Amino acid sequence: MTKEAILHAATFEFCRNGIGGARVEAIAKRAKANMRLLYAYFGDKNGLYLAVLEHVYTEIRAAEQQLKLDDLDPVAAMRELINFTFTFFGAHQNYIALINNENLQRGRNLRKSRKIADLTLPLVASIENILRRGLAVGLFRSDVDPVQLYVTITAMSYFHVSNRYTLSAMFDKDLGEPDWLEKRRHHALDVIMTWLTATAAASEGKRKPSAARTPAGAAR
Repeated sequence: MTKEAILHAATFEFCRNGIGGARVEAIAKRAKANMRLLYAYFGDKNGLYLAVLEHVYTEIRAAEQQLKLDDLDPVAAMRELINFTFTFFGAHQNYIALINNENLQRGRNLRKSRKIADLTLPLVASIENILRRGLAVGLFRSDVDPVQLYVTITAMSYFHVSNRYTLSAMFDKDLGEPDWLEKRRHHALDVIMTWLTATAAASEGKRKPSAARTPAGAAR
């Protein structure tokens, strides 16, 4: 329980202050744990920060697996993934602060974790399976890259949250207001699903070879 308390306290401090601003003393105090125990569990501040990153991504991936996307028809599965991602980032804005901070670090801490990379593999496989099933019944276009698609889903679920205050000031509109967020959700669903469900003919047309030319001098 003490280890979990330290991890919970560290998540709060790192999300709030970043790796540079967070203090190990403050984490230990919040967790009501002694410093010796903290170092015994996690080694040092960097080890604790990496454990927090792994904890956050484990939580995201575990929640995605609970969606049981393979049990849904392809369109419903994709809509469910989009809805989940949109809702999750809205409900975990502290995680966005942590992820933004790690981007400022150029992902150097994240790259140290084999666990996070391994956690991502089932997500990509699940998206590939949804796309394959949708293509098989003529619902999805054929030129979809699963990673590109997920980056788009994440961007449309994340950007308005991470940039809420600057965008709200620019447009004199509160981007955290529930009605605006619901419109944004429908916009994200519409944009992604409209593109994804483009007709097979449109998708195939991009790859259709041009008509063979009649060789010079050949009979017509």
